[in-house]
Amino acid sequence: MFYHALEIDEGNCIGCSRCMKMCPTEAIRITGGKASIDDDRCIDCGKCHSACPMDAIYIKQDDFKMVHEFPHSVALIPSVFLGQFPDDIRVSRIYSVLKDLGFRHVFEVESAASIYAEAKNHYAMEHEDDMPLISSFCPAIVRLIQIKYPSLVGNIMPIKAPLDLSALYALKKLMEEGVPREEIGIFYVTPCAAKIAAVKAPVGEKRSIIDGVINMDALFNKVYRKIKEQGKNHEYQQLRTPRLSADAILSTLTNGERRICMAKRSYAIDGIENVIDFLDLLENDEVEGVEFLELRACDQSCAGALLSCENRFLCGERMYARARKAAERERNGEMPRDREMDQYRDYLLENASVEAVQPRSMLVLDSNRERAFQKLEKINKLKVYLPGIDCGMCGAPTCEAFATDVVCKQVGLTRCAFYQKHLERLNDITRQECLAANAAVWGKDPIGDTLPPESR
Repeated sequence: MFYHALEIDEGNCIGCSRCMKMCPTEAIRITGGKASIDDDRCIDCGKCHSACPMDAIYIKQDDFKMVHEFPHSVALIPSVFLGQFPDDIRVSRIYSVLKDLGFRHVFEVESAASIYAEAKNHYAMEHEDDMPLISSFCPAIVRLIQIKYPSLVGNIMPIKAPLDLSALYALKKLMEEGVPREEIGIFYVTPCAAKIAAVKAPVGEKRSIIDGVINMDALFNKVYRKIKEQGKNHEYQQLRTPRLSADAILSTLTNGERRICMAKRSYAIDGIENVIDFLDLLENDEVEGVEFLELRACDQSCAGALLSCENRFLCGERMYARARKAAERERNGEMPRDREMDQYRDYLLENASVEAVQPRSMLVLDSNRERAFQKLEKINKLKVYLPGIDCGMCGAPTCEAFATDVVCKQVGLTRCAFYQKHLERLNDITRQECLAANAAVWGKDPIGDTLPPESR
């Protein structure tokens, strides 16, 4: 089973079904008036979290106290984290506050962008027959392909993401300086739920070397509050901060990978719905000649990630401004500091590969192929008799999803309100049986005492 960072607080859930309607993999059902997530279908994209009006879906993270358990705690921060702060807050001050909070070392994930790009280019040259190659940067997209487009898993590049390469670099560097492994705690500051899942249950690896995950919005609040408490005139320790290249800074935004790839024809697609539309075309062989795909689940890529506190366009604007300054320094002959990782280039490239991504079908109708085809035929026949309006009254997002649930004997056909009316006309079902079927989906009294007395 997948590890999932998204959890439902049933105490807050009102069974409104908004999350069910928004889920791109139909992973959510309503049962007993509460939403539930199917672990085999969920890709941790966070669309349900954004849609929930009751804050009933939350994102798990590790306890921040873990940072203080390691003498050498390392913060791996993404560039979008720096993009959350107003322009008048310098990067060096953010680094200083991070160290005040307990981190002894701070590394930007994008420091590994050039190594990551080189590893991808090497892989592309050796696998020209596997086009289009699909970036493994976004873990939500990797999981989406695993469960919904299993025929395309062979196109995913089995390359470690920049966060894993940065973690590998930080660990190697500190251990070479004489720090024992048990004293090093590597913590990734994540902008999304999918990357939490990727750390806790990495695809293509048995386990991650990252020791903990901290949600970006939580850390932003800690840092920003500390800066506000200190005031504008606070004298802080001027730390040496990495001046990344322009390409590295922009690598997490849409077109960040595509702009430096070697492919003659490539696409950068963001937004899970847009990605699904394109993958549908690709799976049906309606797209030809594409060599590389940069696919991101979030609008504006990581700037629009779930745990971002700032507007995605403002965050992107700040990152582009930072990239322009970096490009100007490069034109003046200043070497970007992320090139310091080049001394570990051979080591990182040797360890950049992971095992090939394997398909994880979100629904196996039956282990026996013949019975599976029989069930598929039953599903197609049942769909004809259902209304096809995808009303969701049955607790499933679509009529097709409901038909699948029925054939797989997960629910009864009487959950369909239209089928209930049909049976009532035939006197094949009682009113009490209809109420019982509805209660199985929406609970015994979903309205309760919320109606005003005059309406009862």
